[in-house]
Amino acid sequence: MKNKHLFDNDLLKKREFKILAGTDEAGRGPLAGPVVCASVVLPDDFYHDDLNDSKKISEKKRDLLYTYIQHNAVAYSIEIVEAQTIDELNILNATLYGMKNSIESLAVKPDLVLIDGNKSPKSLSVNCQTVVSGDAKHACIAAASILAKVTRDQIMNEYDKIYPQYGFAKHKGYPVPGHLKAIREYGICKIHRKSYKPVSQMTIEDMIVE
Repeated sequence: MKNKHLFDNDLLKKREFKILAGTDEAGRGPLAGPVVCASVVLPDDFYHDDLNDSKKISEKKRDLLYTYIQHNAVAYSIEIVEAQTIDELNILNATLYGMKNSIESLAVKPDLVLIDGNKSPKSLSVNCQTVVSGDAKHACIAAASILAKVTRDQIMNEYDKIYPQYGFAKHKGYPVPGHLKAIREYGICKIHRKSYKPVSQMTIEDMIVE
């Protein structure tokens, strides 16, 4: 039971708050694609030895956990916030917007939501607490991180089929050298975040409409 503390921490919270949800996001740093937010309510007896912060486990384990969480969660909700909205709101506000929608879309209303990070959405209809590095401290947040990460990876894999010149399936839109080189060579496409450098430095003539 290598990650038992994640579940013990949740059970401690459930002594005071019977229905506990975790919320996390994936995709704040990339130059392209959406930010994805997820919220999860796990049953009291939920356990999986591989559950951890999504960045600390392999893609294969993430995919298996993604299905396991969906099949066994009391409730879960996934919110996709597209690049256009990120440009309109900025990435922080777009992330908080997605988190709020994912929380309020849960089929079961939680008594407390644990949110990864140090910022929480305003005007939530439920109690919430922020937890820095929460995906390494609480099972419900770790589960949300898995749902958000795998969903976003799936989306970027589909975009790779539409825009194969950028290599989205490999880097998922992050600013790695190969992606930056592709932007310089091909310009930008519709899923690039135009408010992000170096995307914002491209001229309108460099934009690929289709």
